[in-house]
Amino acid sequence: MLDVPFWLWGAFAATVVVSLVVDLLAHRTAHVIGFREAAAWSGLWVGLAVIFGGVVFVVLGPTAGTEYTTAWLLEKSLSVDNLFVFAVIFAYFRVPRAYQHRVLFFGVIGALVFRGVFLSLGVAVVSRFTAVLFGFAAVLFYSTYKLLKDEEESFDPGKSFAVRMLRKVIPVRDDYAGARFFVVEAGKRVATPLLAVVAAIEAADLIFAVDSVPAVLAVSDDAFIVYTSNAFAILGLRALYFMLAGLLDRFHYLSKGLAIILSFIGVKLILQASHKLVSPAVPEIPSPVSLAVIVVVLAGSVVLSLRRPAPAEQRSDTGDGPDPPGYDPPGPAP
Repeated sequence: MLDVPFWLWGAFAATVVVSLVVDLLAHRTAHVIGFREAAAWSGLWVGLAVIFGGVVFVVLGPTAGTEYTTAWLLEKSLSVDNLFVFAVIFAYFRVPRAYQHRVLFFGVIGALVFRGVFLSLGVAVVSRFTAVLFGFAAVLFYSTYKLLKDEEESFDPGKSFAVRMLRKVIPVRDDYAGARFFVVEAGKRVATPLLAVVAAIEAADLIFAVDSVPAVLAVSDDAFIVYTSNAFAILGLRALYFMLAGLLDRFHYLSKGLAIILSFIGVKLILQASHKLVSPAVPEIPSPVSLAVIVVVLAGSVVLSLRRPAPAEQRSDTGDGPDPPGYDPPGPAP
């Protein structure tokens, strides 16, 4: 485990809190976020992550800096799947585009809390029971299989466990009430559909944690590295979604690239566990190699997607394709 000075933990916490406050103040008025605004915010989040990585490199050493960068980039790449799910949830609940940032803001806060819990448990389990790495590898290989198979899994945000539980705890009205989560009707407090959307977003993040937590633990078993890298990747999710909202379908090879990355990380986990439990002669994959593989696979997936557009994308250019993610279809809210 790394000997992380207390001030570095404090600097990380202060950066996250100040960033969230600034973001909330900048978006206190509901409005549709365009590409330029989203790109500027995305650049800010990436810049903060890179600067913090530089601090980690200087304070904790090149090994820790490389592990942080690898874990952040890995989580950033895996979070692309979250963006597709965000689009499905927003379309299902017909969330007005002006209120989508508010939903994602509270979704990010919940994700920071839950990821902290899961990663802490994961680090504790791995440190005491190394054999669990084989189980984590199996999870990643299964995720690889799901990404590579042709048929798509059905996803119904309205029937998710979190949304069903919310409806049992408090009545949920049919119509939105601006950006509010609660309103008073006939003297009773009821929730708006916006709160159900937040519940669906949180439930989706819990599902994706099943993949991302084992993957990041293959890069490092240090709580500081795995949590800070996850946190900075999560903070940039909202801006990344609004920046790529109309381009997600173009990156059709990205799922194949993510499958390669997950399978590679699965192999890395098996080698790590074998090195500790079977024989020190079993080689481990160094962090610089992992970082290089992730960068090459991601870049190759994006370039190949742009050079070889999918047939569905070509049809969309003529106006016959599907509506872009985030599209507001007419009609009443569910």
